[in-house]
Amino acid sequence: MSKDHQVKAKKHLGQHFLTDENIAEKIADSLSFKGYDHILEIGPGMGVLTKYLLKKEITTHVIEIDTESVSYLKSNYLNLADRIIEKDFLKYNLNEVFDTQAFAIIGNFPYNISSQIVFKTLDMRDQIPEFSGMFQKEVALRICSKEGSKVYGILSVLTQAFYDATYLFTVPPSVFNPPPKVDSGVLLLTRKDNYTLPCDENLFFRVVKTGFQQRRKTLRNSLKSLDLSDNLKSNPIFDQRPEQLSVAQFITLTQLIENDN
Repeated sequence: MSKDHQVKAKKHLGQHFLTDENIAEKIADSLSFKGYDHILEIGPGMGVLTKYLLKKEITTHVIEIDTESVSYLKSNYLNLADRIIEKDFLKYNLNEVFDTQAFAIIGNFPYNISSQIVFKTLDMRDQIPEFSGMFQKEVALRICSKEGSKVYGILSVLTQAFYDATYLFTVPPSVFNPPPKVDSGVLLLTRKDNYTLPCDENLFFRVVKTGFQQRRKTLRNSLKSLDLSDNLKSNPIFDQRPEQLSVAQFITLTQLIENDN
């Protein structure tokens, strides 16, 4: 497959190939490349971002489910050929490649799985110190939003509990083939120096998810399924709605529930 051959974007895979070299380089430059020796690009397509990663002093791996894209990459990026993972990122056990080593994640993500990519990153937070990616703009803004915002939710709280989230820049539809119907946004996640929570982390996830399932209700009502004592529910924190609580307050709330007798 020659460089002249263009991979056809597949709707069922949510593919929108980035065509702007400056933006690709900007995304590649958004990481610090410190604290890890490997980077994984999700959904490289025809390698517009990949080529800039290959110039860095880091070992680049890519994971791609589209067989046509894989063939293109193998033909045009010979030095990458043995680091192309032909798997579904969401289903693949990345330890088969990285074992327990640290690695960063980067990519122009398919909109339909972008939130799931973040959740898998959170599951592997011990190994992923940095993450840079292109999302649908509203999803990127949601991840970076703070308490009090209408878009603040599960993804915001869980991500910001472990990572500092920074919205970097907006990308218009015109620089993609085919162009999506909405703007895109690039964000950077940098793992916190101390990313171990001072509470039961599994319970923290449960409290956040349960609270936001009924986001318009007060926590006293939305957390009923956790079978809390009347004494605990009299705490003023339960008068608030989940979107009013900061990450720190969610941690405090989890500690209170943990110690509820």
